[in-house]
Amino acid sequence: MGNRLTKIYTRTGDSGSTGLGDGTRTLKCSDRIEAIGTVDELNCIIGVLLCEPLSKELSDFLTKVQHELFNLGSELSVPGYSVMSEGNILTIENKLDGINQNLHPLKEFILPGGSRAAALCHHARAVCRRAERCIIRLEQHESISELSKKYLNRLSDYLFVACRAINKSLDVEDVYWSSRRTQDD
Repeated sequence: MGNRLTKIYTRTGDSGSTGLGDGTRTLKCSDRIEAIGTVDELNCIIGVLLCEPLSKELSDFLTKVQHELFNLGSELSVPGYSVMSEGNILTIENKLDGINQNLHPLKEFILPGGSRAAALCHHARAVCRRAERCIIRLEQHESISELSKKYLNRLSDYLFVACRAINKSLDVEDVYWSSRRTQDD
């Protein structure tokens, strides 16, 4: 670590700007900062999910994901910098395939819920999708690594399957959506 944070407040952001990793400054409401903040929010929600009793395999993998999300945040904080790799994406795909093979095929949509841990995982999935949208929005006017978009897309798929696996491990049924439910009520 190059510089230690000995003083947390600098007052340099009081005007509504913040520093990027390359030393440039940008508004705190910029698309880049929105993307960085949303990736950070996703990391936080995964941290909350990790406070739940989870299998060691899931817990270990989500901790690995937290480190990768921190790396993705660093990538976003330095325009033109790329840290994500195809290996990151392939690892998620392999984990996703491994979990999915133990689940019955879905024939209908499911709602977030079942167990608390699965609901938290669904929350992480939704924020992951928002992070992906933020990066796509940023990409409309700045160069962004294709791998960062792919990573978040695969991660949201993984989190969806992990939600189902969590419920299964707890012997809790997924909550299935029914369009008639609102019509009948």
